[in-house]
Amino acid sequence: MSKSKKKYYTVWRGHRTGIFETWNECKLQISNFEGAQYKSFPTAESAKTALQGNYRDYIGKSKKRTTGLSEARLKLIGQPNYNSIAVDAASSGNPGIMEYRGVDTQSKKQLFHKGPFDQGTNNIGEFLALVHGLALLKQKDSQRILYTDSRTAMSWVKKKQCNTKLQRSPKNAQLFDLVDRAVKWLKNNAYQTTIVKWETKAWGEIPADFGRK
Repeated sequence: MSKSKKKYYTVWRGHRTGIFETWNECKLQISNFEGAQYKSFPTAESAKTALQGNYRDYIGKSKKRTTGLSEARLKLIGQPNYNSIAVDAASSGNPGIMEYRGVDTQSKKQLFHKGPFDQGTNNIGEFLALVHGLALLKQKDSQRILYTDSRTAMSWVKKKQCNTKLQRSPKNAQLFDLVDRAVKWLKNNAYQTTIVKWETKAWGEIPADFGRK
């Protein structure tokens, strides 16, 4: 079995900021810190360079993937509708520290961000991000569409329930409070927003991606 590649963790906002050489050290700095900002890098030099810069300049910068799609298929899919919001979540572990956000699809300007939360899952984060986006668009009486790359989250929203197998515990009580509020919102509110699956193979990572792949 091959050893995993060494990573270095930059923490822009946390209990302590700086460069950390293990995930456990990084986790101590971001756990229970509202609005923590962090990202892994392959070398100590790139992590140090990032620390001198802005967190927002580094999130969402994942490797470009080859589409593997034919020209005909790409033409059929077309381009994204930029009159939209894109949402995504990131979880370090399953369960693990999780956060989610929504951005303007075209400019990538962050519109909302929640977390990090202890003992979350990516599916829960994707679900919460979608409901947060729906509530925001309804509040603003906006006709924009909502993009997600999670079919699971789309299914949960459609069913108006969070079908996670994650067990509730004192450590994730804050997260499940948000889940309960999201489910209640779905059951008590009608909305006109169209939820659309982001075509990752054709368009690359969703603009709200945290760039930690």
